[in-house]
Amino acid sequence: MILTSFLRALGQMADPRFRSVLLRGVGLAALGLFAVFALFVWSIGWFIGDSVTLPWIGAVSWIDNVASWAAIPLMLLLSVFLMVPVASAITSLFLDDVAQAVEDRHFPQIGAAVPVPISDSLRDSAAFLGVLIGANIVALALYFALPPFAPFIFWALNGFLLGREYFTLAAIRRVGRTRAREMRRRHMPTIWIAGTLMALPLSVPLVNLLIPVMGAATFTHIFHRLNARAA
Repeated sequence: MILTSFLRALGQMADPRFRSVLLRGVGLAALGLFAVFALFVWSIGWFIGDSVTLPWIGAVSWIDNVASWAAIPLMLLLSVFLMVPVASAITSLFLDDVAQAVEDRHFPQIGAAVPVPISDSLRDSAAFLGVLIGANIVALALYFALPPFAPFIFWALNGFLLGREYFTLAAIRRVGRTRAREMRRRHMPTIWIAGTLMALPLSVPLVNLLIPVMGAATFTHIFHRLNARAA
């Protein structure tokens, strides 16, 4: 079931609605990171001021420029790590379009889903971003403590988080939040394995930006197949 769902989602990646969601998510994430970078550089200049008085040297007027230029490689390095989770969180605001595209093509008989309120989408996306970043920061300790197992810890952790998020997104549109939570608990082994499949490419640059769209499409298929079993 997992492999079939993945291959069907992969076969639909050329769908214009998939591309639209991907471009919106990546574009807004890039703009957001650039805005944070600009604010960070401006804050350094404002905090340091036009000149700094150093003991035995006197007033020095070039420190703010040095600090601002030094911030550039730091922010570029951080953006490499932040781009994927930020893009994932922003893209998740539009993943309802991906799920609907899958249903229009593969499940046309079920009709339109109940739209998730934008306030709920914003809250869920912020919560997912926070959990994703927080869990991976905590996992750094395990990476250093158990270096040979670091890739497996990374895949297992992010597979759990991605599976949980994308299955909930697919299910909540059709059966509501409470029923989605019940189904997620009942089918967690399947969801975790499928989420791990989504987590494997996370360390591959550029490919990892496709994961939110691919994950939403795959888990839409998985939800409908699990739901059909329970009917």
